[in-house]
Amino acid sequence: MSEQTSKQIKAVVLLSGGLDSSTALAWAVKQQHWRCHTVAFDYGQRHRIELEASACVSPDMGAVDHRVIRVDLRSIGHSALTSDLPVPKDEAEHGGIPSTYVPARNLIFLSLAAAVAETVQATRLVIGANIVDYSGYPDCRPDFLDSFVQTALLGTKAGSEGRGLEIAAPLIQMDKSEIIALGLKLGLDYGLTRSCYDPLPDGLPCGHCDSCFYRRRGFADLGQIDPLPYPVD
Repeated sequence: MSEQTSKQIKAVVLLSGGLDSSTALAWAVKQQHWRCHTVAFDYGQRHRIELEASACVSPDMGAVDHRVIRVDLRSIGHSALTSDLPVPKDEAEHGGIPSTYVPARNLIFLSLAAAVAETVQATRLVIGANIVDYSGYPDCRPDFLDSFVQTALLGTKAGSEGRGLEIAAPLIQMDKSEIIALGLKLGLDYGLTRSCYDPLPDGLPCGHCDSCFYRRRGFADLGQIDPLPYPVD
């Protein structure tokens, strides 16, 4: 019997503070009963309000600890989230990869999360990636996640010692209403989460970016009221 099958499994959860990552944390803590360490990333994003949300969601859901890793993706730019490019509004159903795609973001974040996993001896990474209600981001696809695991096993001390690493993406095939239903069942307070890519000066969601669009539609499809207030259209 391996060390982590004889005691509680440790997991590192990528927690942006948004709807999906918060639900993934709730799944790991409440359904899988894993001992969860959460990590958020201060990467120069214009929607920094999500960092405050992650710091609230993590202890509320019973994570062991929460850390913020700073990495300057604004110096790379080429994204509406890390530059002065405008965030697209009312365009959530258009095809193609949108300007809100941040180059190699999940590749970078998962690499850093894998490093955290080595330090806390965790064998699971948890990410709220989704390919149903998403904006066309290539780094949310299952084949990317599978490939990353193999790379991490080859490039870490934990992998060379046979400790192993797995990625859990519990929301990968769910639509937004299914994700919200799961979170509500697991006791997640969605009022603590933030999803907007271009929040108003007071931190409230704009209501018109693609992230707001999918979130609002998910609550509506489920017949639930989003606890976040939106500006009057």
